[in-house]
Amino acid sequence: MATLIDNYEQQYAVLTADITAKIGRINVVSGGEKRAFVQDVDRQLEEAQELLEQMELEVRGTGGTQRDRLRSRVESHRAELKRLTQEFKLSRKPKEEIVDLNVLDEWDNEVVTEDQKSRLLDTSERIDRTGRTLQNGYRMILETEDIGAQVLKDLSEQRETIQRGRSRLRETDAEIGRGSRILSGMIFRALQQRFILAAVFLVLIIVACFVIYFSFTSRS
Repeated sequence: MATLIDNYEQQYAVLTADITAKIGRINVVSGGEKRAFVQDVDRQLEEAQELLEQMELEVRGTGGTQRDRLRSRVESHRAELKRLTQEFKLSRKPKEEIVDLNVLDEWDNEVVTEDQKSRLLDTSERIDRTGRTLQNGYRMILETEDIGAQVLKDLSEQRETIQRGRSRLRETDAEIGRGSRILSGMIFRALQQRFILAAVFLVLIIVACFVIYFSFTSRS
């Protein structure tokens, strides 16, 4: 159960990292490119919501302290998704101008409004969050690849074990077959010997009867 939730969380981390990056791009593009980013983010937010619902269903199937811990994690993810949704709504609003981080040093002699400063700080924080989220997502992907490689290795070893077991089973079956044939031959030879002994005994009885008969006949 916990492993399945971990997989959902890894998918969620990669998805939200991509959403954060695209929200940052929406603020600096326009026209058809902006509409494409907006459509992608709309679809990805729905996917993230579905992942959270799947996680909640899995949490309901757990019990004890593990359930409380997993529920806390899901609530944290839901709060993060709510924040991303609000940022997405703000990013879709038209802006009169975009603050460029690269020209900040050229504004020494210009008047910078409080709104521009606020936008600059928000953009910087968003970029930092995007970087951290992408790093976490990449790290989870690497961990997932390691887990997958280990699982494949274990499956390969189990396959070899099964194949060796099947080989030994076939050898055992062959030995049993040979033993059965030998036993059948021994039983047949024993029955044959008994039949021969019975026939010899019967012949001896008949001969004895003839001898006795002729001995009485000759005396009379």
